[in-house]
Amino acid sequence: MFGPMQWGQGADWMMGWGEMVGPIVMIALWVALIAGIAWLAIALSRQGRGNVTGSALSILQERLARGEIDLDEFNARKAAILQAS
Repeated sequence: MFGPMQWGQGADWMMGWGEMVGPIVMIALWVALIAGIAWLAIALSRQGRGNVTGSALSILQERLARGEIDLDEFNARKAAILQAS
């Protein structure tokens, strides 16, 4: 009855920790997974936007350089782009 312990005896007190910590770890993993997916979605959506004003002005400068528009039209459109942003 009070002899040397066999392997596995006396370790029953640790079983309660697994029952308490297991659900907490599972919830933490799910929260981390959902947060990671949300962060990735936000990062990818911001990546596609770019600098709209800068790209519009560069297109306008290219059109002026190619001679598609004159300087007066360039200045008028540039003012409209800068006013809109």
